[in-house]
Amino acid sequence: MKHLSTLLIAVMMFMGVSSHAQDSNNPWAISFGVNAVDTKTSAGGGNSSLNATFSQMYDYKNNWNVLPSVSYLSVSKFIGDDFSFGLSGSVNKISKAVYFDPTAAGHDSRGYIVSNPGDLSYYGIDGVIKYSMMNLIKSKVIDPSVHVGGGYTFFGKNSYGTANVGAGLTFWVTETIGLSLSSTYKNSYGDRVDGAGLIKSPTYFQHLAGLTFKFGGKDTDGDGIYDKDDACPEIAGLKKFNGCPDTDGDGIIDRDDACPEIAGLAEFQGCPDTDGDGVADKDDACPTVAGLKALKGCPDADGDGVADKDDKCPKVKGPKENAGCPWPDTDGDGVVDKDDKCPDVKGTVANNGCPEVSDDTMNKLNEYAKTILFNTGAASFKKEAVVVLQSITGILKEYPTSKFIIEGHTDNVGTTKFNQTLSENRAGAVKNYLTDNGIATDRLKSIGYGETKPNGSNKTAAGKTNNRRVEVKLVKE
Repeated sequence: MKHLSTLLIAVMMFMGVSSHAQDSNNPWAISFGVNAVDTKTSAGGGNSSLNATFSQMYDYKNNWNVLPSVSYLSVSKFIGDDFSFGLSGSVNKISKAVYFDPTAAGHDSRGYIVSNPGDLSYYGIDGVIKYSMMNLIKSKVIDPSVHVGGGYTFFGKNSYGTANVGAGLTFWVTETIGLSLSSTYKNSYGDRVDGAGLIKSPTYFQHLAGLTFKFGGKDTDGDGIYDKDDACPEIAGLKKFNGCPDTDGDGIIDRDDACPEIAGLAEFQGCPDTDGDGVADKDDACPTVAGLKALKGCPDADGDGVADKDDKCPKVKGPKENAGCPWPDTDGDGVVDKDDKCPDVKGTVANNGCPEVSDDTMNKLNEYAKTILFNTGAASFKKEAVVVLQSITGILKEYPTSKFIIEGHTDNVGTTKFNQTLSENRAGAVKNYLTDNGIATDRLKSIGYGETKPNGSNKTAAGKTNNRRVEVKLVKE
């Protein structure tokens, strides 16, 4: 057992610098179990060299030397492309040495005899390169392999090197635990027997049976997927998503899911569309009512481009500027109030909703204007003129956007300068009366022409009466 302890220590020290292959996920493996040493293969005899080498290869009852305890240990590491490299150590006791001696007493029918060479101690240490055919046969359980290597054997008092070749088979019970079997042919670089014919440095078969444990794979998030294959190594996930989680179970991994906690559709990056209108709930202003994409998933019953939720008239088309309601046209002239400069008075489209001043209206204004009476030689009105001025004011109020010129005229009685001033003052007096009674100042302009534009002959009393007048002219823009 002293030697076994020494061997185990040596193997464990070697563990840091060598290996025996398993796979890239768990690159390290350790195996231990029972070994059997069979010296029959180099005893000679047989019908041919192959027959002599391989006959009775598994005659464990007569030929195998086995310790009833753990008697081998190996440590290995994956090196790529299904190859591994490692070191193994074994101990045994040789109580069965096979010889070919058809003349000796007790030989079998083939001329072989087994004798105890004196319970020789056996120690072996071997380096091995192994090739696994598990991927080749596309299996996840059965793992056949072949291996080559070299080693050194301590056989009783003798020691010698060997060249090794063999095959093995591992049955993986789990991903990391397997039952391993192997047989290795160890060709001796020494003499099989000494001068007295006793076994010394034989070529032999060594058979191993034990357990193999793979380890070394890193799985940070503990989801059963190694970090090197885990697309989300720090978050536990699912194998079908390469280790990434899908919290809501909608088939879209959380990192690509815009709504990772609510099951949704791939077309919406994992978000739901409750009302089925093609707008994901997270972007849908009306998620429970089918609507239009252009309105962020909200409906528009009247088709005016204003979502029902914002439409104060959801069943009647109207502009967005008026909250989805049609613009009012109070006076019913076809020009909506917002564009109607005279919203309370029916007008024409051409005149921005305001009434247009007709020729009849202008004639009426001037008929009134002619009857405005002034005090003699002055710009003050006679009492009778007030009724006329009120009538003119009423007419002008019917045309709130129209502009007018108030003209003053005189006859030729008096000086030209006096008449010019008088005409200006009288036109201004009419203007002032109108503005004082509600007509906007910017709608009126007054001008005096004196005696320059007579309407009749100044040689007759009737002509002079016609020349003393006020006229109203429409300003056309």
